[in-house]
Amino acid sequence: MNDQPEAKQPVKGCHVCQSLRLYYLFSTNGQRVVRCDECGLVFFNPQPSDAELARIYTADYFLGSDSAAGSATVSGIKQATAKLYLKEIYRYHGSQKGRLLEIGCGNGDFLLSAEAESWQVTGVEYAPAACERAQQRLKTGTVLCGELKTAHLPANHFDLCVISDVIEHVRAPLEFLKEIHRVLKPGGTLFIATPSMDSWSAKIMRQKWMEFKAEHLTYFDRQTLQTALFRSGFREVIVEAGWKILNFDYIQMHFERFPVPIVTGTLRFLARLLPTKWRAKHHQMVASGMMVFSRKAEMNPQPILSVILPAYNEAKTFDSLMEILLRKEVAGLQLEIIVVESNSTDGTRETALKYQSHPRVKLVLEERPRGKGHAVRTGLNAATGDYILIQDADLEYDLEDYDALLEHLLAARSAFVLGSRHGGRNVLKMRRFNGQIGLSLALNLGHWFFTFLVNALFLQRLRDPFTMFKVFRRDCLYGLEFECNRFDFDYELLIKLIRKGYRPVELPVNYRSRSFKEGKKVRMFSDPLNWLSVLVWLRWVEIDPLKTIEQKHQASRLQS
Repeated sequence: MNDQPEAKQPVKGCHVCQSLRLYYLFSTNGQRVVRCDECGLVFFNPQPSDAELARIYTADYFLGSDSAAGSATVSGIKQATAKLYLKEIYRYHGSQKGRLLEIGCGNGDFLLSAEAESWQVTGVEYAPAACERAQQRLKTGTVLCGELKTAHLPANHFDLCVISDVIEHVRAPLEFLKEIHRVLKPGGTLFIATPSMDSWSAKIMRQKWMEFKAEHLTYFDRQTLQTALFRSGFREVIVEAGWKILNFDYIQMHFERFPVPIVTGTLRFLARLLPTKWRAKHHQMVASGMMVFSRKAEMNPQPILSVILPAYNEAKTFDSLMEILLRKEVAGLQLEIIVVESNSTDGTRETALKYQSHPRVKLVLEERPRGKGHAVRTGLNAATGDYILIQDADLEYDLEDYDALLEHLLAARSAFVLGSRHGGRNVLKMRRFNGQIGLSLALNLGHWFFTFLVNALFLQRLRDPFTMFKVFRRDCLYGLEFECNRFDFDYELLIKLIRKGYRPVELPVNYRSRSFKEGKKVRMFSDPLNWLSVLVWLRWVEIDPLKTIEQKHQASRLQS
């Protein structure tokens, strides 16, 4: 008889960024929880053995399977949630039907709902008993028993793939996502529902969170899952709160199966007090998850960096900047320089025209100047790169900082980086003009005031939110619309990315501020008043990327 404990499976590096800097957080249910110090991914290390997982995934693994009444309750909940998911998927994907693949289809509730709405459905399920039940319930759909990697599905075949409460169970999430990328058609939609470390329940319950289960191997948040999708070839990512249809009986059943101190006892007590009809009533709510939408994209053989360069009356520095930019090399990236020239009056346009045939340059000529923000927005619309960097034409910023700023993105540590001018020991580093101490002090005080406002209004801890050096994955912009035309665009871009869910990382950069005599275009009185009004507007304006995409689908249908 072998009394040796089963060997767990150690993880050598982070699933998302491959970093070896993994730090122990705590242990729960005999499992060690670690966090990647680079990208922030949380996961079990080591993982449970195959034998441990096999003992968990038995015939009665699915909630409610121990009784007919329990099964009926859970099936009703699952099908109601499936209809909710399909409604949200149509907002992103559009109304067109086709081939649908669900991985981890369980007893087939989602497939049943999708089949009723004219999808051609295929399911993949690991548990044999669930496979059999799901297949019996479908009219024309097919359920394959096993794992995705052993299903041998055809490439470029499915229009939509759904993985609901599955990716957290997978040993190698990036390999799993890349296999989904292979079987989806070009432009096909991937929908993911999974527990989120950003959820209110995770933040309140912390290490007592009900999602910390032996079979849940990886715990994503909005940032880490988007990065995993980006590295697997998916783009146009939108993350929403994880709505589900639940009732009191289902919630109590869950906490009886997975007890949590105080919570389980409280629910048991309430069950004796509440009317049966109320306990069975369905409610739409957010508990611990997120819904993530994305599309299969074609991978560039070599990633592209789009440098957005707005230029208006910068004849003194434009030519020098372009020569430096055209010589610039960033390891692992191709450069696409998008010059947006706004009909300058000092010869900048004539200089820009010299570069229009250069293979690295895309020249956009505006009929009239409409502000820096408008020029940057124009450049963003013309960009085709995987990454975006905004570069002013006045040489205040040092191009040698590109490598350090981009390294965070290329190493999958972050999706959004700010080059901070304001930091270190020199508190007047940002704006220092020779012989103009009063002006320097006034501008720096203004910077600190507006930084305080941004941090207070949007719960941030930034030092230089208005830096021009904003570097991010182009995909971050998907579903966002911009309106600001002047320097207030710096606020709009930053705040809308933050409100979409991105956490900017600040890195120090070199900076030499030019004076008003040298061409600085900020207006001392009218621009700050404009910034105040824009910050108030950005605090309350609705940011709903999925609604924006839905409206575009509706407009497209009307046009056709």
